[in-house]
Amino acid sequence: MALRYKTRRRLALLILLVGLPAYIVVAISVVNWLERPSLLVEFFVYVVLGIIWAIPFKAVFKGIGQADPDAPPQDQDQP
Repeated sequence: MALRYKTRRRLALLILLVGLPAYIVVAISVVNWLERPSLLVEFFVYVVLGIIWAIPFKAVFKGIGQADPDAPPQDQDQP
């Protein structure tokens, strides 16, 4: 089932405003659980976790920056 453009846009905003900060807290907790590993390991963990969070939401974020495809076309002559 495909989500409508407005639904995907609202869901993307919710993910960015609520889900991403929560995921950041989880990522920091994972690194703290490792008891301050070397700088290279810590960097690798942050890079991997920074990429992994977006993979499940790829379909939600795809095309959000484009114009609404469901909107009626607007006249170009009007200012």
